[in-house]
Amino acid sequence: MGNKHPNAGFGGGLVRTILADMRTNRRTALAALLGASPLAAQLQTGNLPNVGLKADTGPARSECGVGALMPWADSLWAVTYNSHTSRTGTGLGLYRIGDDLKGELVHLHNGTHANRFVHKQSNQAFVGPYAIDMKGRWRFIEALKDVRLTATFTHLRDPANLVYMLGMEGEFFELDVSTLKPRLIENLTKTLALPRVPHFKGGYTGQGRVVVANNGYYGFGEENPGLAEYDGARWRVLSQKPHMECMGRENMGNVIFTTGWDESSVLFSALVKGQWQRYRLPKGGHVHNQAWQTEWMRIREVETEHFLMDIHGLMYELQPIAFEDAIWGVKPICAHLRVIPDFTAFRGLLALGGNTTSPNQDNNLYGGQPQSGIWFGKTDDLWQWGKPTGWGGPWRRAAVKANEPSDPFLMTGFDRKMVHLKTDREARISIEIDFLGNGSWELYETVTVNGYAKHIFPEGFAAHWVRLTSSASCTASAEFMYS
Repeated sequence: MGNKHPNAGFGGGLVRTILADMRTNRRTALAALLGASPLAAQLQTGNLPNVGLKADTGPARSECGVGALMPWADSLWAVTYNSHTSRTGTGLGLYRIGDDLKGELVHLHNGTHANRFVHKQSNQAFVGPYAIDMKGRWRFIEALKDVRLTATFTHLRDPANLVYMLGMEGEFFELDVSTLKPRLIENLTKTLALPRVPHFKGGYTGQGRVVVANNGYYGFGEENPGLAEYDGARWRVLSQKPHMECMGRENMGNVIFTTGWDESSVLFSALVKGQWQRYRLPKGGHVHNQAWQTEWMRIREVETEHFLMDIHGLMYELQPIAFEDAIWGVKPICAHLRVIPDFTAFRGLLALGGNTTSPNQDNNLYGGQPQSGIWFGKTDDLWQWGKPTGWGGPWRRAAVKANEPSDPFLMTGFDRKMVHLKTDREARISIEIDFLGNGSWELYETVTVNGYAKHIFPEGFAAHWVRLTSSASCTASAEFMYS
């Protein structure tokens, strides 16, 4: 067990992140929700503390991202990360944050970790390279200190005694939850024959399989296995494009959701009763298009049995159930620029981690000391952020086959909509809509394209999903613009 680090605590003057714009009535309501606690008293007055995390000024100067947030054992636990182990920055580790939103650095460890998981059989929370029991006593997993841990998830064969640990470089371990001794099962970089530098991120176990995501993608046009599943005996590649997150619930149908992206749009898929369904979502911006720019965009439950999904600058509501064996509970909430490596609920509040100022080996000469803030608010505050806008589509200079429908593309939650169409030969492009969301498609319009054409939808027109079909095989692009 570790002792409190001598430099524990949060320095003054760091980024003020907590509820600066709360109205008096909102403060009062939250204070009533929290009852008689130090935090409630501070909410009444508006005098909330800073929750800012920092790394050493250096050298070296890297990052201080908040990789994982976990409410557990009467505290909010946070682990901070740099780019790559101690050689890229120091002053990071495991933090405990109390009801008063004051924190302490309980262990110093200069690594790169973003995993969190509750192992229900042993009543331990795994946060980074730490196992924390129900009394808040933590153990450091020494053998994994130099592995860039990105996900922890349920073991297929022995879930009572083992968990899986995934490293960013593709290390796939099983860990004994009692002894904390890991065993390397295999290196997925070799197993999946990755041609480029890996950047593994999410992992989840459900429906009798493991699903993992790799976002090692550094330029348009690249192919690099980005989504794969494992049944305990063999691996199967599901996508050659970068993927970020794998998440689900163990009940309510145990649907597994994954997120990724390609040149055209955000990739969104769901495993429903053993069958994968593919959908596409708009991008809220292009600042997330490269592997380094992503930083663990997550799907998390922040209200009971309700998911939030963050991907490419847009936050969404996500229904965890597949009604009628289809996905139609996806709705954009807001657009944002914030890098959110993890988010969770804590004491009735929504806590968003960050990766705020990153000199990153002084490639950013204006970054200064690495630091990040934890934003606290309420889930409903997200609707006050930027209005949802975005763009993307199913085709981008794609080889389209005649009469073969595209992937469904999200169409709900935006005010104004249009689509740009381009083909290298004359074709009739059918626009079909699924306004029920259950896969029942209706023809909306047919547009003849010989080079370029556009269609502007009536203001306020919406359906849950839209898809396109070409009458002729051609090279086609289709870009929806939502504002």
